[in-house]
Amino acid sequence: MRSAQDGSERFARDGRARIARNGRARSAQDGRARLGHVFVAGVAVLLGVCFLTACAEDVRESAPVSTAPVIAPGRPGEEARTLSPAEAATAVPSPTVNAADVRYVQDMIVHHRQALDMAALAPSHASSAKLKALAARIHDVQEPEIRVMTSWLDREHLPRPDHHADHSDMPGMATPEQMEALRAASGATFDSLFLQMMVAHHEGAITMATTALTEGSHLTVEQWATDVIAEQTAEIRRMREMQGA
Repeated sequence: MRSAQDGSERFARDGRARIARNGRARSAQDGRARLGHVFVAGVAVLLGVCFLTACAEDVRESAPVSTAPVIAPGRPGEEARTLSPAEAATAVPSPTVNAADVRYVQDMIVHHRQALDMAALAPSHASSAKLKALAARIHDVQEPEIRVMTSWLDREHLPRPDHHADHSDMPGMATPEQMEALRAASGATFDSLFLQMMVAHHEGAITMATTALTEGSHLTVEQWATDVIAEQTAEIRRMREMQGA
C-alpha cells in the first residue's frame, strides 16, 4: 500500500512539474509572438510614413507650373497688357527704394509747394468764383500730399528737398519772373495767367509722375505717381474748359 501511495504522489508531482514547465514554455512563446506582432506593426507604420513622404515629394515635384498669361492693367491713358508669368513676376513693384523714387518724392514736394503758392493768390486776386474754387481744391489735395511725402522721406531717413535751390529745370515749374507777374495781376488778367501757368504746371507734374512709374521701383511711390496723373489730368480738363468759356 505504501509503495502504491508513494507512486501516486510521485506521479502527481511529476504531472504538476510538467504542467508548470509547459505553462512557462507557452508564456515565453506567447511573449515572442506578441513581440513579433509589435515589430511587424512598427515596420508597417514606418513603411507607410516613408511611402506618404515619397508621394508628397512626388506631388510637389510634379506640380504643374502655371503658363497662363497674366493681364496687367495699364496706367492712366494706357491699355491693359498681356504678360507671361515670367514677365508678370518682374513687373510687380518692389518695396525697395531706388534713386528715381527719391528724386520723384523730393521734386514733387517742391513742385506741389509752388502750386500752393499760386493757389494762395486766388482768393485776393481772381475774379472767377470757379477759379477760386479750383484753387481751393488744389490746396486741399496737394497740401496733405506734401505732408505725407515729407513724412515718408523722414521715415526712410532720406533728406528733405532744398526749397532754396534752383528748381527751374523741373518740368512745368514757373520761373521767378512768371511768379512775380502773377502776383502783380488781378481780375480777369490774373484768371487768364493763372490758368495758363497752372495747366503747364500740371502737365509738368504728369511728366514727372510718368517718369517715376517708368524708372521707380517702390510700390508706395508708384501709387502716388498714379494718383497725381489721375488727379491732375482731370484738373487740366476742367481748366481748359474754363479757358474756353
